[in-house]
Amino acid sequence: MNQIDLKGRHAVITGGAQGIGFATAARFLASGAEVVLWDVNGDALAKAVAELGAGASGVTLDLTDEAAVSAAAKAAGTVDILVNNAGITGGNAKTWDLDPAVWRQVMAVNLEAPFLTCRALVPGMIARGYGRIVNIASIAGKEGNPNAAHYSASKAGVMALTKSLGKELAGTGVIANAVTPAAARTPIFDQMSQEHIDYMLSKIPLNRFLETEEIAGMIAWLSSEECSFSTGAVFDISGGRATY
Repeated sequence: MNQIDLKGRHAVITGGAQGIGFATAARFLASGAEVVLWDVNGDALAKAVAELGAGASGVTLDLTDEAAVSAAAKAAGTVDILVNNAGITGGNAKTWDLDPAVWRQVMAVNLEAPFLTCRALVPGMIARGYGRIVNIASIAGKEGNPNAAHYSASKAGVMALTKSLGKELAGTGVIANAVTPAAARTPIFDQMSQEHIDYMLSKIPLNRFLETEEIAGMIAWLSSEECSFSTGAVFDISGGRATY
């Protein structure tokens, strides 16, 4: 594992109890950072914090609740790094068969929540003259997966949010970038049909799913001081599916 220096940095990782968020927390700790995991699943969060050990803590909250996010941000104190990772798929269905309530829920968790966390934490970063924001989008946001219009649209929104943030924050010492992973075999697969999982794999030239440790390494670099001239950018990690 290459060494990335995050010593003395304090990070908030949403959806950190499992999958990509958990792998990122482990990589951050190995790089010298302290991490606070924000997750709606209290049981999974407690288990994750115990497994991660020293330097890790957790807050159970609904990331779509503006008041809860604001309170968690105040309690966190100094935050140098924000990784917006929490997300749901909302299952699979044709656009015209989607339940509007499911559409709204996916938009709330995948797009509104990153807006709320940025709204709560970015002012403090600006005041201190330093910050790193990494928003986890998806290859679906670039290409639009069939039977996943809600998820694809939400992740396209995450990329647009990141591009706007990058321009707004230019010159402040705070940068914002997005990552567009192909699918990784995490608990989010439980929300998808096997047909959809097979479809995603068929589109990846490397013919395998992403390992969470692989994307954690990219996120760690994007969260470091070394990443200083990329902002509002979208970084591909899709196994060759879409390199643009």
